[in-house]
Amino acid sequence: MKKLFHKLHLWLGLVSGLFVFVIALTGALYAFQEEISSLNSYHHVEAQNADFVAPSHLQQIAESQLPGKKMNSIAYHGPEKSVEAMFYGYGPTYYYIVFLNPYNGEVLKVKDMGKDFFRIVMQGHFYLWLPPAIGQPLVVVSTIVFLLVLITGVVIWFPKTLSKIKNRLLIQWKKGVKAYKVNYDLHVVGGWYATIFGLIFALTGLVWGLPPYADGVHKLVGGTKSLGYGVTLPKSLPRDGLSPNQAADEIWAHMIREYPDAGSISISPSRDSTSAITANITQADGLYWKTDYRYFAPRSLAEIKSDNIYGRFADADGADKLLRMNYEIHTGAILGLPGKILAFLASLFIASLPVTGVVIWWRKRRKTNRVVRKM
Repeated sequence: MKKLFHKLHLWLGLVSGLFVFVIALTGALYAFQEEISSLNSYHHVEAQNADFVAPSHLQQIAESQLPGKKMNSIAYHGPEKSVEAMFYGYGPTYYYIVFLNPYNGEVLKVKDMGKDFFRIVMQGHFYLWLPPAIGQPLVVVSTIVFLLVLITGVVIWFPKTLSKIKNRLLIQWKKGVKAYKVNYDLHVVGGWYATIFGLIFALTGLVWGLPPYADGVHKLVGGTKSLGYGVTLPKSLPRDGLSPNQAADEIWAHMIREYPDAGSISISPSRDSTSAITANITQADGLYWKTDYRYFAPRSLAEIKSDNIYGRFADADGADKLLRMNYEIHTGAILGLPGKILAFLASLFIASLPVTGVVIWWRKRRKTNRVVRKM
């Protein structure tokens, strides 16, 4: 049985190794994206004893910077942070962020996110820098194969007798130890320790790449709601009322009053009379899984209750919260900065496993070939 698992581990690892290396390395590079990006000066403003400029006015300023494009959403991040006006579309695909001073509307930066380093890294993590229709299935298949590699690796790693388990838990760093032995221990012993993180990364990553799997996990833990986002507006809505700009400003002002201590408030104006105004409010701790998602009719401003997991945080049950936590679990942010550091180190080590594995395989192959030639 172990011989079979050895063969499976070897060939599955060789097939998926390059993909796993790219996915793990890009995951490590993305680990501190928020912390590093926030160092840019255009993310910050000097706090003033003045009111913020309303979304409709900032929208006009932002749209003047990108003629022909409509703003999708605008996010306020507090008295010392710039406002982010986001523009994105498909066919052709584009993604821009206009950074503005919330007190006077000054344009601080117009950023093409298609050229942003971390955006490029994320494209590699999600799609291997291939068209999404090709890249995403490849990532999903590679992740599933990686799970099999981890499982077969554990079976191979487990010693025949428990008395030998100590040797499998320690890397030999003694003076004089051959480099190939260190490489072997890094792969076998280190791989065992990395398995728990690899399982977490793979199982949470599949939630985005494989919708039936995500739905199955949600139902398995007792979830009953949809995993979609947004709401469907009732057919009988008033056609007269506030203009789209007035409506967005009203909702924004209402959210500021209702959430005075919010970490950020994001407003997405209605695109037309059939789409809702959305307001996303994160708490001061910045954890996305605690976000309140609110939806309003574009004319009457009547609130529409969501029938999916992305509604008010208070309405989420345990299963909903688990799926909402998926991003923070995947990135380690659920444990704060220490969790991100741990995820970063684990991702780097997982990226090294295909490399150390190939070295082991190549050395054994060369050794076998020498024996065959001697015979």
